[in-house]
Amino acid sequence: MTDTPNLDEAQFRPIDDARLHQPDRKTHPPRILMLYGSLRAVSYSRLLTEEAARILRRYGAEVRIFDPHGLPLADAELASHPKVQELRDLSLWSEAQVWCSPERHGAMSGLMKTQIDWLPLSLGAQRPTQGRTLALMQVCGGSQSFNTVNQMRILGRWMRMVTIPNQSSVPKAFMEFDEHGRMKPSAYYNRVVDVMEELMKFTLLVRDRADYLVERYSERVESAEELSKRVNQRSI
Repeated sequence: MTDTPNLDEAQFRPIDDARLHQPDRKTHPPRILMLYGSLRAVSYSRLLTEEAARILRRYGAEVRIFDPHGLPLADAELASHPKVQELRDLSLWSEAQVWCSPERHGAMSGLMKTQIDWLPLSLGAQRPTQGRTLALMQVCGGSQSFNTVNQMRILGRWMRMVTIPNQSSVPKAFMEFDEHGRMKPSAYYNRVVDVMEELMKFTLLVRDRADYLVERYSERVESAEELSKRVNQRSI
C-alpha cells in the first residue's frame, strides 16, 4: 500500500544516493567550537574543555574555545552585544561543538544554559547549530552523575544537532587534575579520548552531508507555498 494522497508530490523526493554516499569532500581541518559552563578561577569544566581541545588538535581539528566572561543573561541585552555576536559567529563557523558543564543542584549551570539560549535556531537564512555534530561532557563535585549530559542531550536535539552517543562524566573532578591544571591518567581520561575520537569520526562523516541530512520535506512544502503566494499576489 503506497496510497499517500496527502503528499505534495512535487516536494516528495527519493533518497539521493549520490548526495548521501558520494558528497563533495571537504579537505580543511574540522572546525570545532567548545563551550564550558563556569567562571571560577579554577574551573574544572574549563580545564576538562582545554584537555579535550588538546586531544582534538592531535586528531587534526581546528579548535576554538569561547570565553563566556562578559556574556549577558539571555535577553538582558540586545543580540548586537559584542559577546553575543562573538558566540553566534563562532557557532556559524563551527562544524562541530563540545559542551562541558559542571553539575550544579542536579542540573547544568546557568552559564551553560545562557550560552545555549543565545544561540537561536535560525539567523535569517543561516542556522547556527543545525546539522553540526555535538559531544557532551560534565564535571561533578561529588559522585558520578549524568543529569547534566542528559539535559544537554535534550538541548542538542532541540537545536537540531547530531549528538554523538558517547559522553563523559568526571566525578570528584577536583581529584582528577594536577596542580598545573592537567588531567591525570585514569579511566575518566580515557573516556574523554574516546568521546573526542568519536566526535571526530562523526564530524568527518556528517559535515560533507549536513545540508542534505537536515533537509526537510515540510520545509520544502512551506517554501513552495510561500513562493506561490508571492508569485500569484495581485498587488504589492
